[in-house]
Amino acid sequence: MQKQQGFTLIELVVVIIILGILAVTAAPKFINLQGDARVSALSGLKAAIQGANTLVYSKAALAGKEKGATTDGSALLDIAGTTATTDDVNIVYGYIKATETDLDAALDVTFAAGADGLATVTDPVTVGEWIIKADDPAAGSVRIWQAGAPAACSFTYTQATATSIPVLSAVPDADDC
Repeated sequence: MQKQQGFTLIELVVVIIILGILAVTAAPKFINLQGDARVSALSGLKAAIQGANTLVYSKAALAGKEKGATTDGSALLDIAGTTATTDDVNIVYGYIKATETDLDAALDVTFAAGADGLATVTDPVTVGEWIIKADDPAAGSVRIWQAGAPAACSFTYTQATATSIPVLSAVPDADDC
């Protein structure tokens, strides 16, 4: 009787087939990690806007500006209690106005203007992590997405009106990001 020195060809083929089946079933879980990360980042920014709006509305109510100083419900609110104008946020009915400048000031996030899923500037120093497009899909709203993400991987912030609070659209699925 002879002792076996290695693996037979059939054993090697069976192992390769099993590894192939495992790779096919496990690979989709790891391929879309970038999409999952983008969805998580969008969800985080959406929550930050909701939290900032809560704090801004509270501060506006304390200052008596939650109804706005003008007929369109707008007013200027100093959110830091200093004389610096960089701390001032335009509000509409007590909530953050849907503009790049006001969201920058309220969230302490640097936005870059953009269109169609891309930043309108190409300098990586000028482009922040977030891109914003004003009046999309309508006046009084902005569309926000992460720099380098597809246009479908975004959400919309619509400012408050006389009859409604601000509206944030749903964050897309990882498949769209």
